[in-house]
Amino acid sequence: MRFTRARDLIGVGIVVAVLVYLAIRLLYGELPPLPTFAGITLLVLAVVEAALGASLRGRIRRMAEGKLDGGRPLQPLTAARAVALAKASSLLGAIMLGAWLGVLGYLLPRRAELSAAADDVPSAIIGVVCAAALIAAALWLEYCCRAPHDQDGQRSGGQSGAPG
Repeated sequence: MRFTRARDLIGVGIVVAVLVYLAIRLLYGELPPLPTFAGITLLVLAVVEAALGASLRGRIRRMAEGKLDGGRPLQPLTAARAVALAKASSLLGAIMLGAWLGVLGYLLPRRAELSAAADDVPSAIIGVVCAAALIAAALWLEYCCRAPHDQDGQRSGGQSGAPG
């Protein structure tokens, strides 16, 4: 398994943004108002993943230094599952960021002429911010699961279970 590349996330986000923009352009008049805090669930996921990343990072570092301090050793499968969660979340974040940017791209130029568009802009902005936070937290979690480097710059022997 490879670590997530920014270009993959950007590509997905751009495709989704274009598709959502075209869909919103055709269907905006038929849609109900956007809930103001629709994107908040992404922020909740981001907070959970950032906390998980911080916890795993500390455990991986203590294992690499040989200090378990009475704590449980990190199972390789746990780190692999965290990396899988991070990859899925970064992809979800890119999809949702693209979707919210597509909506925002439609709403911003029309907010002066359509009161509904002006009312929906805050929802889209909150969605963009929360999706970006999820991407950042997912990439942080993935980074935290990397195996620490040995003295000579080589990865240590599979202690974290994360791909190298």
